[in-house]
Amino acid sequence: MSALHWLNSEAFAVLGQHVIWSDMIGNTVGLAALALGWRRSIWTWPAQFLSGVILVAAYASAHLSGGVGKQLLVITVAVWGWRQWHQGRQRAQDGSIAVRFATWRERITLLVGTAVGTLAVGALFTAVPELSWNPWPDAYIFVGTLAAMVAQARGLIEFWFAWLLVDVVGVPLAFSSGLSFSGLVYVIYLALVLWGMRDWWLRSRRGRVEQPALEGIAA
Repeated sequence: MSALHWLNSEAFAVLGQHVIWSDMIGNTVGLAALALGWRRSIWTWPAQFLSGVILVAAYASAHLSGGVGKQLLVITVAVWGWRQWHQGRQRAQDGSIAVRFATWRERITLLVGTAVGTLAVGALFTAVPELSWNPWPDAYIFVGTLAAMVAQARGLIEFWFAWLLVDVVGVPLAFSSGLSFSGLVYVIYLALVLWGMRDWWLRSRRGRVEQPALEGIAA
């Protein structure tokens, strides 16, 4: 049995829902990646990379080409995010990842980029049905995931809000696609997102308090 065949085989069934190995392992690693991101650990990016590689098999088995594309995007952005956080770690005063709220310009750029990207990808999926059987939700999750990861790579607290919006569509889509473990993990993501949002917000407030103090000492 090949590794790919094993990944797409059934791990177990619960309440009529069949869970495949790639869905379970990939999302478990993805859950760990989100927790590492909450703790501002740079290891969140290798975890996201590995999760993306494994979940390609899961989405391919469910014939969700949009999901496959999303995971390929996750893999690419994870490499870029690793580099960005390395640079961020060097800039932070205490050696950890610096986090902050986005400027209004950055927020508008993210919102407009996400809206335009969703329309473009949704139109592509609609024009080429082979890419996705559920084009608009797939496009929304595809582009929303990209926006969230870009915001995370830049240390923006808004990345947590982006994940919340992705979860709203991701949970029902995963269950309806037969990827029940993905749906369950999305629910757990919600709790982690809320905790992570609070932690990053408090972290940003501490950073604003410490900066004037350091400037006063330097003066």
